[in-house]
Amino acid sequence: MRRSQTRGAAAPHPGRGTGLALALLSAFAFGGSGTAAKPLISAGLDPLHVVWLRVAGAALVLLPVAVRHRGVLRRRPGLLVGFGLLAVAGVQAFYFASISRIPVGVALLIEYLGPPLLLGWVRFVQRRPVTRAAAFGAVLAVGGLACVVEVWAGLGFDPVGVLLALGAACCQVGYFVLSDAGSGGDDPVDPLAVSAYGLLVGAVVLTVIARPWRMEWPVLGHDVAMGDARVPALLLVGWVVLVATVLAYLTGVVAVRRLSPPVAGVVACLEAVVATVAAWVLLGEHLGTPQVVGGLMVLAGAFIAQTSTPAGALVVEGSLPAAGEADRTEAARRV
Repeated sequence: MRRSQTRGAAAPHPGRGTGLALALLSAFAFGGSGTAAKPLISAGLDPLHVVWLRVAGAALVLLPVAVRHRGVLRRRPGLLVGFGLLAVAGVQAFYFASISRIPVGVALLIEYLGPPLLLGWVRFVQRRPVTRAAAFGAVLAVGGLACVVEVWAGLGFDPVGVLLALGAACCQVGYFVLSDAGSGGDDPVDPLAVSAYGLLVGAVVLTVIARPWRMEWPVLGHDVAMGDARVPALLLVGWVVLVATVLAYLTGVVAVRRLSPPVAGVVACLEAVVATVAAWVLLGEHLGTPQVVGGLMVLAGAFIAQTSTPAGALVVEGSLPAAGEADRTEAARRV
């Protein structure tokens, strides 16, 4: 959505059908990332090394795109660096670290606190009003999170894993904000360039942090356990790089710009469904009743929070997008 449009109105969106198809494709691609990555982590690879393989591999694939759009690096360096730090390195590092400690579905459900967090940014940082319905959605999402992690039992999951997933949710806010930020004003940035340079920046940052020269490289030459089956590790790496990163980021960034907030919110919910079902079928990770109920509350709260924006509010030139406009999830998300 362009910044000159009115949020919450029924204004037509150019390429809406294409945007919906891209958002669906992105949701399915992002949703399978954790299921493909967890067997690699369980086989002995450090989560940061798996993230590095994902981001560096995708950056290499998109290097020709970055070369073609090299002029944008001089025009919008802040946007590209911010996208690389938050939307790529931050989201993926926190998410992969969290799934090494808690189930994939739980980690992704916690990430769905992104819309309420973004709503808090709009209300308390930008000091713009939010509707009661949006506030209710945020409270509902937080209540759902309490069910997912079973706070009454002193946290039913690893507290560190939960905190890491919350970190991914915070970085995911940056993914949605920055994905849309390049589309407004007199100097819009091609979404392909945003994805390509974001992945390049993320790869550089993660190389320093992950130190891939210390990776257990022999693991990549063997089969790894995925539930009751064994699959080649390189096949999973290829899926994570080409499908869950290159395809997911490219289609996701374009979809954020083309879809209206309500449609983007509905499509975003599919990512959590895909991730949970894939982890159940392929990894044998079953969610209990509190996680199912809490997950539904989180998804419902996220949807309400991102679609209940004031109908007459405008996003002025140069400002950040509002809560509903910014959310697509992943992945942001992710990564």
